[in-house]
Amino acid sequence: MEAHEQRLSTSDVAATSVDRGIEDEQRFARDDAAPEQTAMPEQTAEREQAGTREQTAAHDATAEAGPLLPEADETDLRARWEEIQTRFVDDPRRAVEDADALVAGVMKSLAEGFAQAREQLEGQWSRGEDVGTEDLRVALQRYRSFFQRLLSA
Repeated sequence: MEAHEQRLSTSDVAATSVDRGIEDEQRFARDDAAPEQTAMPEQTAEREQAGTREQTAAHDATAEAGPLLPEADETDLRARWEEIQTRFVDDPRRAVEDADALVAGVMKSLAEGFAQAREQLEGQWSRGEDVGTEDLRVALQRYRSFFQRLLSA
């Protein structure tokens, strides 16, 4: 990591979305508080089959997804990770701090990429431009692919 770069931690990344996290927690709490309904055995079997189909489709989409970062960035990040891992023996605390900073930097980079794509779409909407369904489909597929990767990691 370069000396002039601000050191970022996963806590810093998490702090940037605290308000959104609170909204999500409140929404999830409402969803969790919804009364459970008992399903008939046929309905349960249908739901399980539908869930399996969705998992297969999501896995296929993830497998077909392109890289999240440019190849050059990925190569650099892997080299930095190897250096951190190698240094663990001599300075475990510093290695863990550096690993946290590296992960936070990747998370920030990914979040910025998604934010930039969203801003472009919102910019088109605010100018009254029509955003094509295909553009929205591609955006949603990118979100879905990333989401599935996060859950399977």
